[in-house]
Amino acid sequence: MNTNNSLTADEWRVFADHDFFLKKAAISLKLKRTLEQLHVALQPELVDRQLIAPKGFDPEVFQFVKGEHLESCPYQYLDFPRYYTRQDKLAFRSLCWWGHHLVFALIVEGPLVKQYRLNLFNRYAEVSDRQLSLCLSSSLWEWKSGPGFTLDITHHRRSEIAAALDRRTFFKIARCIPIQNLDTDSNAIITAGVTSFQSMLPIITR
Repeated sequence: MNTNNSLTADEWRVFADHDFFLKKAAISLKLKRTLEQLHVALQPELVDRQLIAPKGFDPEVFQFVKGEHLESCPYQYLDFPRYYTRQDKLAFRSLCWWGHHLVFALIVEGPLVKQYRLNLFNRYAEVSDRQLSLCLSSSLWEWKSGPGFTLDITHHRRSEIAAALDRRTFFKIARCIPIQNLDTDSNAIITAGVTSFQSMLPIITR
């Protein structure tokens, strides 16, 4: 255990940077408002949709969460739609992970996974080549992307995706967007969230 708690000169500069903390608070507020707008934009996508959902699923349930320690970095997210129990999960998470990327992810677990997997391959042409990836971790709560973490869902990788999904009782499909790929317009986040959800809908609809 490191018992040296002395701050370095660089750490003291960060500690003393009043503007940094004001900017962080302002950014957090703007991200929350953007996620609120995304929630509004996603609601019409569920109207008249015949979702394959667990018993007790309520398409109006949502949640906003803000934290500081996702691998030592702040994060904010919207879950909508949102259904979590120990056995069953059906959710779409829009995650803003500071210092990393944006993630729009479909999270599913439970007996309906067999139907979701069948839909994915029966409608593979609708889902593939849409900037989506299958998350490979054995945990639904791993948010890193890239080799070893995600596998791009493309036309020529159908057999690889099938092998990765074999026997799984849960899976997560995500679109990860590097922060530097976004412009200053908050509508870019909203548009990306809606189009990501639309591209995943064939997996969870009848």
